[in-house]
Amino acid sequence: MPIDVAEAYQSLIEQKQLRPDASQRPALDALGDVEAAVEARPKLWSFGAEPVRGLYLWGPPGRGKSLLMDLFFQTVDEPKKRRAHFHAFMADVQARIQIWRTGDRAMRKQVFGTARGDDPIAPLARLIASQARLLCFDELQVTDIADAMILGRLFEALFSEGVVLVCTSNRPPTDLYKDGINRQLFEPFIAMIQDRCRVVELKGGHDWRLEHLKSAQVWFSPDQTARFDALWDRLKGQAHEAPATLDIAGRKVVIARSVGSMARDTFADLCERPLGPSDYLALAARFDTLFLEGVPRLTPDRREAARRFVTLVDALYEARVRLVVEAEAEPDDLYPAGIGAFEFERTASRLYEMRSADWLKNKSRRQP
Repeated sequence: MPIDVAEAYQSLIEQKQLRPDASQRPALDALGDVEAAVEARPKLWSFGAEPVRGLYLWGPPGRGKSLLMDLFFQTVDEPKKRRAHFHAFMADVQARIQIWRTGDRAMRKQVFGTARGDDPIAPLARLIASQARLLCFDELQVTDIADAMILGRLFEALFSEGVVLVCTSNRPPTDLYKDGINRQLFEPFIAMIQDRCRVVELKGGHDWRLEHLKSAQVWFSPDQTARFDALWDRLKGQAHEAPATLDIAGRKVVIARSVGSMARDTFADLCERPLGPSDYLALAARFDTLFLEGVPRLTPDRREAARRFVTLVDALYEARVRLVVEAEAEPDDLYPAGIGAFEFERTASRLYEMRSADWLKNKSRRQP
């Protein structure tokens, strides 16, 4: 017999995979309400039918938002559902809009089922709704102007198609796209979210991720990779992981793995690709915890990678991002000789500081 989200949550507590947290109860109850409403609605949407109100769940990192939403997604009896990172969803939306604008009639017909009209929003919304009557987004935040300018129209069309939205965010709806260009054009989307979703703050005092990190090793050698992986698995729990896309001045930088505000990637991806300060600042602004694997002992011929690593650590340090590392050497042995080796001593000092208990328990984040 299928179980609901509350039963799944209780099962994890009984299996000792979760500790009960009373502050999560309002969010759990709200998810249960959405689950019941989604399962009770007619299987075929008809215009004029009473819409199901979704949920916008927000609060600080580490409180369990992603875990709760994933439990809801796993248990809700809705065959047409989609769970995605918000930025990945919007990248897909932009790609489909580009197909509409640049494709010929045959391509439009193949992708959208229609080729009529100049505006891609309505056919795109119908396509999305035909594939998912329930959309679950992790980490809804809006920083890209191209996304901001289409969200209102897109979700107005999606809601008119009967799509239900459940999402998590670190910000209340009123702070989305804060100080963004032409924000007044984005504000109708905020009003729509507040109308079509119940807004619930998860404001518990326990940062479960921090508690795990404070009692854990955060610097690992290559022969400790299994322990590095185990810490990642422990912190993400039952939450779904997926790639994350950072939008930086019109460019897309993909982070290999993410769960809510926690990211994981390799030294090769972050420091041997042509990334720069703006990329690392965007990474530090987007995530509060980074797992970095495969950091090598650097040699003089890898000075560019060493320079990028210094810039990355500086961005993480200034934003007070928690860092978990798998590396071939201790910080002061990572780049002992070569151009910039003397300056690297400051980076080594910062890396030692960032693995200290005092660093990990200092929860205030400076904006990069």
